[in-house]
Amino acid sequence: MENKVIPPLDMQKTVETITEFIKNKLEGSKSNGLVIGLSGGIDSSLVAYLCARAIGNNNILGLVLPSKTTSNEDIEDAVEVAKELGIKYKIIHIDDLIKPFPELCNECSKSNLASGNLKARIRMMILYYHSNAMQRIVAGTGNRTELLVGYFTKYGDGGVDILPIGDLYKTEVREIADFIGVPKNIIEKAPTAGLWSGQTDEEELGIKYESLDKILYLMMDEQLKIVEISKRLEIPEEEVLRIKNMVETSKHKLTSPTIADIR
Repeated sequence: MENKVIPPLDMQKTVETITEFIKNKLEGSKSNGLVIGLSGGIDSSLVAYLCARAIGNNNILGLVLPSKTTSNEDIEDAVEVAKELGIKYKIIHIDDLIKPFPELCNECSKSNLASGNLKARIRMMILYYHSNAMQRIVAGTGNRTELLVGYFTKYGDGGVDILPIGDLYKTEVREIADFIGVPKNIIEKAPTAGLWSGQTDEEELGIKYESLDKILYLMMDEQLKIVEISKRLEIPEEEVLRIKNMVETSKHKLTSPTIADIR
């Protein structure tokens, strides 16, 4: 697959733009600070680094919210980021909050998707409980790749106040993370949402982020047709169509609920 598809970022300018965005949104909200969910992954780590650079470390709370499917490595990496940045953090295990839910639906079959989404929504509630009680706003950790293909939970990790890295493709997240000094071990480990044991993003998506980002860039930014993307990247049209369908069927997750128009 062709390598040079997405134009290179001006790293310094990108960091300055994002930090100014964070600062302006916080000031505009008249809030006391930020709350961030720290997963130990690259996205939340980069957001934490950018937020600390934007407003300092005194008014940031990092919440580490593991379940039994969260690896010890991810917990340790999340804590490492908080300590490195000097931000306050709390570890809150969410398994006891999950336990009652299966009993609520006797007719429901066991579903990794339902369980995974439940974890994301419980984490959202904990983040917002803290943000409301502390008069802060929630900084989300979704990137452009995830947002476009709907790889997030509606009213879960998608329920946030600001998305500092929401316009960065996943491969760009890695570049900015390296530029800004996120620990190498976090940058290099396989991305996972940790929603069930052994889950990885790329296995679930069925494609490597490097390939997915190129397809999305040509589709969304360059507005190329399926056949043109297929030829440009030398991949089957069926694969490009699959990604296009993911984008189309996920659009509802990025918009407010539709209203029946009666006027």
